[in-house]
Amino acid sequence: MCDVITIGSATMDVFVESDDANIVSVYTKNKKSEFMSYPYGAKVEMTEFTSQVGGGGINTACNFANLGLKTSAIFKIGDDIYSAGILQSFKDKNVDLSNIIQDPSLSTGFSIILVSFQGDRTVLAHRGANATIKKSDINFEAIKNAKLLYIAPLNGDSTKVLDDIVNFAKDNKIKVCFNAGSSSLKKGFNYLKKILENAHIVVMNKEEATMATQIHVRPDTRDEKFSNQLIHPDIKEMFKKLKVRDYQVIVITDGGNGAYAYDGKKYYYCPVFDSPVVSTLGAGDAFASTFCAALSRTKLNIGKALMYASINSAAAVSEFGATQGLLTFDMIEKRLKENPEYTFKTVE
Repeated sequence: MCDVITIGSATMDVFVESDDANIVSVYTKNKKSEFMSYPYGAKVEMTEFTSQVGGGGINTACNFANLGLKTSAIFKIGDDIYSAGILQSFKDKNVDLSNIIQDPSLSTGFSIILVSFQGDRTVLAHRGANATIKKSDINFEAIKNAKLLYIAPLNGDSTKVLDDIVNFAKDNKIKVCFNAGSSSLKKGFNYLKKILENAHIVVMNKEEATMATQIHVRPDTRDEKFSNQLIHPDIKEMFKKLKVRDYQVIVITDGGNGAYAYDGKKYYYCPVFDSPVVSTLGAGDAFASTFCAALSRTKLNIGKALMYASINSAAAVSEFGATQGLLTFDMIEKRLKENPEYTFKTVE
């Protein structure tokens, strides 16, 4: 039996940074959009270049194991130089790989991550084997013997297994943490609701929550000021739509603005934990998986679990590679003691 089994993607990630990158902001009355741009038709010099393993399945499995949980992972790879690199990376990780799927006819997932001078990133992703997980690939007995099933974003045809695995988890009284991906969100709220109904913890970033609910967070105008409120009223509306079961905890992250949670009675807000930002890739995986693990560690203290998640996420973004800066629980708690002013807030 394991404490947690994760299912998600596995990729080889190549990080590219160039000082020639521009960040372009576009404002309309109802929203703000930002784009990374390069001079069209130019040969752009790379400032930094490195490669690491990544993907939600890998990132969260490594984090759970690093936090001391007995962890197994389900992900799908090919049989190529990228899969060899992925398997090699687990040699010093305490993660059970007996449930992974390897298909030599497929290519392993591969991503090029364009990193801005601010540390944020745009990802060019080749899904490869990640998009082909089938029901017959999955060891359901392993899920049955886990305490928690963590579902990282799945894509392509792999989303077709979501109904089967969450229903199986429900039938076998396995708790589910669901981190929705864009492929699932694009299917619409009625499809997503079936998954949400069987999830105990749901984590999305603000953009994903907007896509899921079709509720947009309005900017300040001459007549309406939202920025002076602890939690934007539109985010509260997102929570109310996403929470479809009484026992659920819903979390929405908002990048540098912090993170929010809702348990049906209180709204929680936790600011980001200050740290240098090298690359934000993997920040969401670190946050969501730490939050799930920290709920047990803190005896269901949602606000404190948000703080644990924020601290570990901040550590993850301080280094290249989504799993390089991850902390143990002891290290997280040490940073909490060193920063007694860092805390969360609640509103009814």
